[in-house]
Amino acid sequence: MIVPSARTAMLAALAAPVALVVAAVTPGAWVVVPAAGIALLVLVLLDGLAAGRLDDLRLAAPADAEVGEPLDVAVLADIAGRRGGGAPQAALQFDPRLEDGGRADFRLAHDEASDTWRGIATLRPNRRGTGAIEHVWLRWSGPLGLAHRQVSRALDDTVRIWPDLSPVRSPALQVFLRDAQFGLIARRIRGEGSQFESLAEYEPGMDRRRIDWKTSARQTRLFAREFESERNNPIVFAFDCGQAMCEPVEGLPRIDRAVSAALTAAYVALKSGDRVSLFGFARHVELATPFITDARAFHRLQSAAAGLDYHAEEPNFTLALATLAARLQRRSMIVLFSDFSDPTSAELMIESVGRLVQRHVVLFVTMEDAELDAMIAADPAGLKQLAVSVSAETLVRQRALVLQRLRQLGVDVIEAPWDRIGYRLIDRYLEIKRAGAIG
Repeated sequence: MIVPSARTAMLAALAAPVALVVAAVTPGAWVVVPAAGIALLVLVLLDGLAAGRLDDLRLAAPADAEVGEPLDVAVLADIAGRRGGGAPQAALQFDPRLEDGGRADFRLAHDEASDTWRGIATLRPNRRGTGAIEHVWLRWSGPLGLAHRQVSRALDDTVRIWPDLSPVRSPALQVFLRDAQFGLIARRIRGEGSQFESLAEYEPGMDRRRIDWKTSARQTRLFAREFESERNNPIVFAFDCGQAMCEPVEGLPRIDRAVSAALTAAYVALKSGDRVSLFGFARHVELATPFITDARAFHRLQSAAAGLDYHAEEPNFTLALATLAARLQRRSMIVLFSDFSDPTSAELMIESVGRLVQRHVVLFVTMEDAELDAMIAADPAGLKQLAVSVSAETLVRQRALVLQRLRQLGVDVIEAPWDRIGYRLIDRYLEIKRAGAIG
């Protein structure tokens, strides 16, 4: 398709007053005006033909991406017979979960080696799921810039958006796994935990409470008990997929931040010899995976977490946590990712979590609300800003009361910024494991 450019429209607009002047000064020369218009139209057609023709238009997009991570989508075009003109322009229409707005515009650059025009749109997926790339437009101009050739193609490409696993691949975690006691090397870990492993001759510096006095009396020298860290413990990561967890924090929903932190901790737990399961709920139970025991099956947890949907509704803690408790046959560690907006909505959550604490080790993980802190710290410029600051401070105090009630019930609470909760959770998990508090 050949279409006039903005330059052509400008020339036509400038020609209008010139035509009026010609008609007023020399009425007999009116034929010049339509002749000039026809000449401009011919130039537009010739310029459009000189722009060349499209031989091939291709889209190169990865089949998989991670939420919050850059996603490069390339458009490649083979244009034959092109004689000058500016760089071609491309536009993509896609699912808004691939990028806010659902549209990207960019220019193509010429690759001399392959004689192909290539352009890349860098998107940043904002939600998990499957995002479709629906349409592509390509436009390039002729040598005079009077006409554009334009092509439109419908597409059927999809990109699967997975949870963010960049913390799992981070060098810090890899060094931690290599050097920590619960690292990649399979060995028996003595000196900590709760399972008796062996007796060893007491040496200065050992904990005196581990001295086995009966054996020492029989052997006439001191012996100390050594313990082996517990393994094969059931660890459940439970996700509240309700309205509060769908609210964004630093550009991504809280549930996505929670999933990323949980998968990082789950990877460490699998490497430590424990069993991991995922559990998600909103008004109903959305996800309940079997326990995974091998780190080589970690991709199964990733796939299951990708299926956690977003629900703009209040979660049913009573039903969900009762269902979870019925599934667990032995004492487990339950890591609950959730959030709340007021003490009233948190009341049922507190009651349900309190029943879990009677039998299981429960960790409640929530993210600090940086927006509320900013409202409190801001200098009020008027009564409206002052009211906002006071309301934010009230919400923070109510939040602190709810977390304090959970601690009084025996729940271990982790409250941290979104980019720190993963490592805070790993540290707390290892402390609980070393203390032998799960089994």
